[in-house]
Amino acid sequence: MRKKATVFASISGCIAVIMGALGAHGLSHQVEIGKISTESLHAFETAAHYQLLHSIAIIAIVALQYKFAMYFKPIIYLMMSGIILFCGSIYLLVLCDWLKSDFKNIIGPITPLGGLCFIVAWFALFLSALKYKDKDIPPTNPQ
Repeated sequence: MRKKATVFASISGCIAVIMGALGAHGLSHQVEIGKISTESLHAFETAAHYQLLHSIAIIAIVALQYKFAMYFKPIIYLMMSGIILFCGSIYLLVLCDWLKSDFKNIIGPITPLGGLCFIVAWFALFLSALKYKDKDIPPTNPQ
């Protein structure tokens, strides 16, 4: 699970940087020429920010796995799901805005589900931190 989570987070972080650059350099021009709204650009930037933030959070949780062992897998899966559902749906909504597509009604309801995944993941992390005790960490062999 640690390797899968790290691979996911590293790819997600890379995509977040690409999307951030796209928003800053490509989509800002689309706002200037009236192809997308400033609200869409702001939503896109928020999605890129959340994606990068949660990618880093996954890496941190993997690094601290033994401190959050009780809910480790659910937290990771919820953060991954949040990235896909929340950020992915916002990217698609902005693309629909740019292409003047009618899929907004289908994609729009997915965004809050992703946000809920983020909220539950952070709450599970909180619960896991409450149950953590220093003695729960397995001993390491200094070499």
